[in-house]
Amino acid sequence: MEPQIQLGWKAGPEQYPPNELLDYAVAAEQAGFDSLDVSDHFHPWSEAGQACFTWTWLGAAAVRTSRIALGTGVTCPILCYDPAMVAQMAATLGVMAPGRAFLCVGTGEALNEYAATGMWPGYQERQERLIEAIDLIRRLWTGEEVTHEGIYYETRKARLYTRPQQPIPLYVSTLVPDSAVFAGHCGDGLITTGGQPPEHYQQIVESFGRGARAEGKDPTTMPKLIELGVAYTNDEQAAIAARQKYWAGTYVPALFDQKIYTPAMSAKNGQAVGADTIKRSACISGNPDDHVQYAMRHLDLGFTTLFFHSAGPDQRAFLEGYGRDVLPRIRQEVQRCGLGGGQQGRQRGGKQQQQRQLAGAGAS
Repeated sequence: MEPQIQLGWKAGPEQYPPNELLDYAVAAEQAGFDSLDVSDHFHPWSEAGQACFTWTWLGAAAVRTSRIALGTGVTCPILCYDPAMVAQMAATLGVMAPGRAFLCVGTGEALNEYAATGMWPGYQERQERLIEAIDLIRRLWTGEEVTHEGIYYETRKARLYTRPQQPIPLYVSTLVPDSAVFAGHCGDGLITTGGQPPEHYQQIVESFGRGARAEGKDPTTMPKLIELGVAYTNDEQAAIAARQKYWAGTYVPALFDQKIYTPAMSAKNGQAVGADTIKRSACISGNPDDHVQYAMRHLDLGFTTLFFHSAGPDQRAFLEGYGRDVLPRIRQEVQRCGLGGGQQGRQRGGKQQQQRQLAGAGAS
């Protein structure tokens, strides 16, 4: 069975204090968002930002909401966190938010891992650590005693005594097609970020499929999550300024593989990011048609969950406006097209995808 389409909100603790962000989570549920993902970072991307402890925040969000799915986007369970602790944190969230919790994992950034631990091994070791961590997390989620003597981690008769009745989906982060194969091997699905040309995501989805099939899994049944930059406003200048202030460093690929470990270093690299780069990587428009087209282009590519990330200037206005004007129209378009997340959905959406690529999507 193909995954159900989910329209979510990206919560940014890098930008907002935790209490304010919690109010926005409640507003997102009330506005009709299906899910949210929240960054799990030790440092923000710039000195202007915030950096609360995400798992404390998730516990509060779990009890302040009742319907919306929630999880991390993404957790690095290999250095700053021990994988056994991540297994326990996610299991507790699953108990507090039954059937609503998920966990996204990745190999991390020096901004968080090196800053907090003084360690930043090369990518190959970090990927090896992630493979071992995922295996250990899943074994602990069974509730059995786990004595693990691995290359990087050890446990002695470790057991989780508080576990949810429903399994927790574990999604693997991927930014490039090569790592998408790894996500297909190890994950229940994938999560990535927007802003790249369509062919980039076609390659990611295809590579993910190869990795999943090699493990005997059906990739058409597996969720594929993507975070998309948006601003539902006609004030383009203010929307761009908000992204430059808090998020500019994320537009520089070096942030994700080099030893850039302070917000000041991230912000310095982000000074090279101009308004045109931000405009190309997001949908900034006050016209709901532009946002519907932007969303549908990514659903046509095979993604099943879209997390809409608005950096401002007014987060509450975004949530209420998107819930009122945009989300219902996306759902109507999904129903009209008979669009699903798997291969059949992509085939049905192929003609619409070509039309949307030709038409563009406003400021995308």
